[in-house]
Amino acid sequence: MGSDGKIHKYNGLYIVIFILVAELIDWVTSFHFSLTERSGYFIDLAITFLFMIFIISIFKDVRRTAGELQKNRKRLKSIFDTLDVAIWSHDLKSGTLLITSGIEKLYGYSSKEFYKDNTLWKKVIHPEDHYVLAERESGFSRGKAVTSIYRIIRPDGEVRWIQDRGIPALDENRKLVDFTSVLFDITDRQESEGRYRSLVEMSPDLIAVYSRGKLDYINEAGCKLFKAESPAELVGLPISKLIPSEVLAQIKTRELTIDENFEEKLWFEFKATQLDGKEIDVEMSAMPILYEGRMAEQIVGRDLTQRKKAEKTIKYMAYYDVLTGLPNRNMFRKHLNAALKQNEDQKLAVLFLDLDRFKIINDTKGHTVGDLLLKVVANRLKNAVQNAGLVSRQGGDEFIILLKDHDEGQVIEVAERILEEFSAGIIVENQEFFVTPSIGISMAPSNGRDEETLIKHADTAMYLAKERGKNNYQFYTDKLHGLSSRKMELENGLRKALEHDQLVLHYQPQVKLDTREVIGVEALVRWRHPEHGLISPAEFIPLAEETGLIVPLGKWVLQKACKQNKAWQDAGYRRIPISVNISVRQLQEDRFIDTVKQVLDETGLKPIYLDLEITESIMQNSEKTAMILYQLKELGVTLAFDDFGTGYSSLSLLKHLPIDKIKIDKSFVDDIIHHANQGTMVKTIIDMGHNLQFEIIAEGVEEPEQVDFLLGNGCLIGQGYYFSMPLPSDLIEDVFKDNMERHGILQ
Repeated sequence: MGSDGKIHKYNGLYIVIFILVAELIDWVTSFHFSLTERSGYFIDLAITFLFMIFIISIFKDVRRTAGELQKNRKRLKSIFDTLDVAIWSHDLKSGTLLITSGIEKLYGYSSKEFYKDNTLWKKVIHPEDHYVLAERESGFSRGKAVTSIYRIIRPDGEVRWIQDRGIPALDENRKLVDFTSVLFDITDRQESEGRYRSLVEMSPDLIAVYSRGKLDYINEAGCKLFKAESPAELVGLPISKLIPSEVLAQIKTRELTIDENFEEKLWFEFKATQLDGKEIDVEMSAMPILYEGRMAEQIVGRDLTQRKKAEKTIKYMAYYDVLTGLPNRNMFRKHLNAALKQNEDQKLAVLFLDLDRFKIINDTKGHTVGDLLLKVVANRLKNAVQNAGLVSRQGGDEFIILLKDHDEGQVIEVAERILEEFSAGIIVENQEFFVTPSIGISMAPSNGRDEETLIKHADTAMYLAKERGKNNYQFYTDKLHGLSSRKMELENGLRKALEHDQLVLHYQPQVKLDTREVIGVEALVRWRHPEHGLISPAEFIPLAEETGLIVPLGKWVLQKACKQNKAWQDAGYRRIPISVNISVRQLQEDRFIDTVKQVLDETGLKPIYLDLEITESIMQNSEKTAMILYQLKELGVTLAFDDFGTGYSSLSLLKHLPIDKIKIDKSFVDDIIHHANQGTMVKTIIDMGHNLQFEIIAEGVEEPEQVDFLLGNGCLIGQGYYFSMPLPSDLIEDVFKDNMERHGILQ
């Protein structure tokens, strides 16, 4: 209604008031004259005047109230128009329907359409939600307010969620005569809750809520963790049946503490009990939330059992040799350093032992025979030393023994017992082999007071034992500084090898285990000594590491390998990556990143065709390592962990490093068919690698049974003598040609 309507409304009100006033005056006058004819005319006039003033005052109040009512009506309409709210009131007796304008914003239909068809609100309800109509009618019939949540379909096809609060009115016969509904658009809330519910239900982690000591909610992953078939088995249970009391006590303490840390998450690791009574390792966080209007605790957790087992296995591998079960070099150095710190003047001996003729047996009879031989050697060494000291394997055919509180005479007794143990042959696979030890001995404190010096001097004395006919022991003396041992000779020769082009690269293919397709090669350095012939990398690489020659040697290998791969690509061979081993010493060089970039620039090889293989020993300085690896990753090269499992990598660190591949060490691959665990360690490493999203490569594959096992457990790539031995560049090219022809790859 417009302003003219307001004027007419007020004029009508004036007329009514004046008629009432006139009637009142007439009544008062006649009444007054009948009672007080003697009072006089002026008194009557005064009374009439005062009465008129009273009536006018009432009229002003009425007018002011009407204006305020109009203002409030406008203000209320404005509020309703700005909210996603509509009010619907339907008097079923009179058929009167009142609807606020908000209905148009919610439903997309005009108010006229709703007035024309008062069942339109039902017709637009989503077909899947029609069941709410029966629920509403049932509630209304009992005189109860009903809150319904349903979807509607707007004219443009958009689906929206509506919350409808219906309030009924019944007559004396309990018949519905009127109802009012308040409607809200809750689409955003529903979709947000839906997304959250989907994330919670699809989460691989346990997500649960408990309050007042009982479980209120748990997702599917939580059911699986506790071995329940459905949430119904767990909801309502006392939370103490699932979580230890000491953990609950810590959460309870936080609940009772009102401070700024009240909403802080709490983290726990503990053993939880499944429904079948089995205990599992669980990692869990807890934080307070509001759940259905009350304070509760939300917990998020996961099963750590497998990870704990894997970490325990890897931790064992950090200190023990997998092949022999003896302590490894890390354990030995730990014991030696502890002994030296305990008493600097303590008499102790370090025996460095190398097996004579072992390399010949290993090369001619294969690694399987060699490994079995090493196990027998380990047992004989333990028999000889007994409880007198610590026997450890350093790697290859090298062992170190620590004897504490032993003078020279007692050390000689142990050394002679060792020689005696090896006087008899060793039977392996129905063959008898004779191996003898060469033993070098250093004594503390006379030959050194630190771990590095004592091991180095024992190593030098061991080379003296070899020069003096092998199968004997020698003590270190100061005279050995000027003695030309093989080690010293090799060190000097290695320096010249770089200058006189005595080093060459051989290449071993990496293949897909199922198709035998060559997808990469590893570059392996060889040393052709002018006098001693081909020297094994197992002998000169450790020497290069120790002397620092590994840095120039590693740069030479990197440059040679990249140049060769680019030449193969230019010649039309398939573009595949080439793997190059990188030592810890190289990574520690300040300019190593620049060296890699320079080699790639000079050779023209794209970074994606270079794989850098590093060992787990780099994890000793995890912070610096991570920085270097990320810089290498920025160059575009691929990073692989070589000999994975022989060192100790913390999983929490490993998963945050930019590693692309892990290579399973040959010793584990051998266990597939030559060990009682039948490849359990290999399967563990494969599973861990897949969980961390690494590509897995198996090294040292030599038997078809190993190929079948690896494929069956998800390892798809391998390298080893089963496919090809390391070959010089001209022979590996023949392998490339044959492989390309077999797989239909055009040159």
